[in-house]
Amino acid sequence: MSRNSARGFAVVSATAVTTVGAVMGVAQAGTAHPTDDAQALAGDATLLADIPVGEQAPVQAAPLARQAETQAVAADAVARKSAEESAREQAAKDARAKRVAAEEKAKKEREAKGIFPQQSSYTVAEVQAIARQIVPSGQFQCFSNIVNHESTWNYLAVNAASGAYGLVQSLPGNKMASAGADWRTNPATQIKWGLGYMNGRYGSPCGAWSYWQAHGNY
Repeated sequence: MSRNSARGFAVVSATAVTTVGAVMGVAQAGTAHPTDDAQALAGDATLLADIPVGEQAPVQAAPLARQAETQAVAADAVARKSAEESAREQAAKDARAKRVAAEEKAKKEREAKGIFPQQSSYTVAEVQAIARQIVPSGQFQCFSNIVNHESTWNYLAVNAASGAYGLVQSLPGNKMASAGADWRTNPATQIKWGLGYMNGRYGSPCGAWSYWQAHGNY
């Protein structure tokens, strides 16, 4: 690009306006010839139209190219930040899923070994779920029938007349201490003791249920 072309594009607006103003000012003042400054300024001005046609496009395209590059860099930064945030969220989600899976696996392993961490309280559904883990599947319904009649699955049930206690209404309640010191508040301990009692005295929970049906107790 020629020296005059570069200068002309850089100062096209300011120079052109100043030059015209200077010339018009001289004319209005009644002077026959422009001043030396005006002549120098006018001679120094090069409009975009004075730039050869073949050189105008590169001159005009340069600012647009820089703008496009700046926008591309900004868009890339936004995309990178979004990708990093998505990756962090996915990593956190995966970590939670792994933790839940590990806790569930550990719970099943404890239940398989007959270990049930004590809670502060239990719903009927939770007590029944524990019983299903302890009582053989073929005997569960008979066991459930007895417990439903004796305590309606209330592990804190107390017979006001006799003092019988818990899910299987052990009489006295402290008999269940042989299955665990937490017999008062842990349904798993009560279930283990009740299953052992039914197996020892009636052969099985179904044997105990048959006796209960005939006598109203077991």
